Amino acid sequence: MDLLAQAADGFHAIDADAALKERALKFLRQWLTEPDFAAYRPQVEWLIRQQQWAGLLDRFYQILPFGTGGRRGPVGVGPNRMNLWTLGASVQGHCEYLKEKFPGAEVRVVLAYDVRRFLDKRKQYNPALPNPVLGLSSKDLAHFAVGVYTANGIHAHVLPPDSPRYLATPELSFAIRHLGARGGLNISASHNPPDDNGGKFYEERGGQPVPPDDQIMADLVDQVTTIKTLPWAEAVKTGRVHFLSDEPHEAYIELIRRQSLVAPPQKHEIKVVFTPLHGVGSMTAMEVLVRQGFPVLPVEEQMAPDGQFPNVTQTPNPEVPASMDRAVELAKRQGADLVLSTDPDADRLGAMAPDRQGGWRFVTGNEIAALVTYFKLTKLANQGDLPSSAVVITTEVTTGQITRIARHFKVQIVNNLLVGFKYHADVLWHLEKDGAYEDVRGRPEDLVVASEESHGLLVTSKIRDKDAAGGALLMAELALDQKRKGLTVVDLLEHLAKQFGYFRNLGVTVAMSGVQGKQDMARMLDALRATPPKVIGGLPVTGFEDLRDEDGRLGPLKGATDAASRNVLIYRMGERARVALRPSGTEPKAKTYVEASSAPFAPGTTAEAWQRTCREVDDLAKRIADDFQRQALALIGKEPPA
Repeated sequence: MDLLAQAADGFHAIDADAALKERALKFLRQWLTEPDFAAYRPQVEWLIRQQQWAGLLDRFYQILPFGTGGRRGPVGVGPNRMNLWTLGASVQGHCEYLKEKFPGAEVRVVLAYDVRRFLDKRKQYNPALPNPVLGLSSKDLAHFAVGVYTANGIHAHVLPPDSPRYLATPELSFAIRHLGARGGLNISASHNPPDDNGGKFYEERGGQPVPPDDQIMADLVDQVTTIKTLPWAEAVKTGRVHFLSDEPHEAYIELIRRQSLVAPPQKHEIKVVFTPLHGVGSMTAMEVLVRQGFPVLPVEEQMAPDGQFPNVTQTPNPEVPASMDRAVELAKRQGADLVLSTDPDADRLGAMAPDRQGGWRFVTGNEIAALVTYFKLTKLANQGDLPSSAVVITTEVTTGQITRIARHFKVQIVNNLLVGFKYHADVLWHLEKDGAYEDVRGRPEDLVVASEESHGLLVTSKIRDKDAAGGALLMAELALDQKRKGLTVVDLLEHLAKQFGYFRNLGVTVAMSGVQGKQDMARMLDALRATPPKVIGGLPVTGFEDLRDEDGRLGPLKGATDAASRNVLIYRMGERARVALRPSGTEPKAKTYVEASSAPFAPGTTAEAWQRTCREVDDLAKRIADDFQRQALALIGKEPPA
């Protein structure tokens, strides 16, 4: 029996849709016979001989989806993995898109890459056989992409091969605008596991494309049959490869420093512990803090850029408190006032702050967003610098406390965006182009803060993606400002809760494995649309919104990418609570965003009564999260994990 027949026979034993198996066999035939895939063949043949049927089906049943602006996933062999072929097809499609969008023009792009290198930590491949993805770094992928761009006549700006620096995600966004480029590519998997990687595309405005542009590009990527490419040395000889100088980096750093709101610290006035979690944040956030005069205590064992993240607990993600355990230990020893961290590509910001009991408190993404929004609005208002058309931007699933803060300062707010900073960038583009977005009027310069619950902040419209450096500067200045008053970051959190209401936000991930998990997830969403819960956590559901509804506020769908982004269900329980469910566009998992809140602290309320109110909100949020997960899984005959 030949290898393809063996695979067909093996797939019969797997409980999955027959069409998926047929598609997997079609791609397997390509990878086993066509010259473009010869380098991958030893590993494919080995996987078949090892009868790795489930793994083979997962690798070959589809081409890695071109989702929110690009492809991201495990590096490996097969069309449903990140490798030179899947990246090359994406870049070729981007070239076609750029040539259609800018006919006859000289087109330039900027490329960035992170610290990753594939070492097969999951031990999925045979180390004794040739493997073209083993050792593949983000830099290798970027240089391959440069070969595709130049072969298509497009100019590419990239760091010199011997540069010790990296380009963080927000710095890429800035550089695209600063250099007048027509687009960009970021090779990064952000805070994903070490064996993952991805390619994310940017448009000329410095953000990722939104519908319908992202659909146009996705369609062009899907139509790619031939990848034009040049080896790195030949690409350089074309004269279309331009090595970035330090000038755009210096301009970026100075831009962030200009966002300062308070006088720089005096010597010994404050101590800030910082960790880039083995990413590139030392070249952005930390550099800004140091130049602004902050005494920064680096977590030395996490400073080196290293895509294996060897000294990070759990994951290099500022959303996970354990990732900052070493930073907290250093902060305790040094008597520091604040801990700050950035994820590997330095677009997300994490924080820990000392509490009154001598411990350290994790500051959630929602709390960071509320703190920075309140701090900046207060400072601008007190200094007489608050724009007359000031705008605050946030998402549908970010804390409602930000809306109450914005309304207190009588500033405009966009608070109904889909998840993803490309939508924040789109608001700024509409303000730039039209002077308006929905009922908001103004210019991009009127931006105060843009935020999202997953630790993303933007404090200047000259960048069009989330930026940890700007957020780090304002968080450090906020801690300094509080210390000058004899107060702490935690004191300000408590002040916000009393003035604007106590908010409890929870994120619960529902995960299902494999191809079957993806089908189960789709069934669950369909069932929740057809029969929305009437009561969640003991509270009646007063409003249900399906953002895919073409008769709803977002109007007709603009394509498959728009449908994926709008695959969100929202259940409101009066003014007290909200649940939003959003499945991943690429993985069989969904995130539930739960919010419960109280009214503001009423005069005359005792401390005990207020603490009881806060505990009741905490209990309500957990009850809602547990009950919603139970009801959702029950619709497909499953139970929540113990």
